[in-house]
Amino acid sequence: MQTTLGQVVEQTLPKLRAISEADAAAKPAPGKWSKKEILGHLIDSAANNHQRFIRLQTASELTLPGYDQDAWVLANGYQRRPWAELVTLWAAYNMHLASVIEGIDPAAAEHIWHHPAADYKLGFLVDDYVAHHLHHLAQIGI
Repeated sequence: MQTTLGQVVEQTLPKLRAISEADAAAKPAPGKWSKKEILGHLIDSAANNHQRFIRLQTASELTLPGYDQDAWVLANGYQRRPWAELVTLWAAYNMHLASVIEGIDPAAAEHIWHHPAADYKLGFLVDDYVAHHLHHLAQIGI
């Protein structure tokens, strides 16, 4: 059985809450993201994918830009935000997206997003979104 986004949030939330503010803010190396910035990146991913998940349910094809993840993390200022606030925002946004995902009509899974680099089906985007989370949560140590 494939892990759902809701399961990821439920299993991860207590572990994220257990991370101290100092640990969350520590940068592992120059030019590398802190845990705050990694979680912030996942919040940015939620915001970008929310648009894709909703719009691709109502259009069989869609062209939307990608996004510059480093610029988004910097502009959102995640490094200066309280860890607990970021954890709460991440969890709430992703539980909402879990509900959105559960309600996607299977026929819409074939709808296409024309990304600047390639074309992607909505079904792939949903699966990749969960895998993307697991990858970055592992970087945080979860």
